[in-house]
Amino acid sequence: MKKLLQTSNDILPFILRIGLAIVILPHGLQKLLGIWGGHGPQWTVDMWQKWWGLPGFVTWLAILCESIGMICLMLGLGTRFIAGSFGLIMLGAIYLVHARFGFFMNWYNQPGRGEGFEFHLLALTLVIALLIKGSGKWSIDLLITQQSKNSDR
Repeated sequence: MKKLLQTSNDILPFILRIGLAIVILPHGLQKLLGIWGGHGPQWTVDMWQKWWGLPGFVTWLAILCESIGMICLMLGLGTRFIAGSFGLIMLGAIYLVHARFGFFMNWYNQPGRGEGFEFHLLALTLVIALLIKGSGKWSIDLLITQQSKNSDR
């Protein structure tokens, strides 16, 4: 557990985790609460089952990671676990949906053409950095590891 939370007082992981969470949290809230044009959890579960054969619990894990998980990421709580979980979601999205459309996003909203995986690759890059560096400055993980070090003395 100690290794999972271990981090430094570096500001760069803070910037990366806040940036990733700010971008992903609205997508999670679309799925969880049905806001900002989202359809809510039941529609998401039903459609992911219909489109990709995903069991409801897998869809719920994705919804929770993209919503509650991103709030935890902002707080720097369990950053490596949340980042790794989100990385799996991005790999799944590339495999199930986006790889067939190539690299580029559908910038010109061409009918019948979906989004490529360039966004997902960028998100995976942030995930890898957070897996390596941890939460960084201003994180609950850092507080926990510092308290653990002080109690070990």
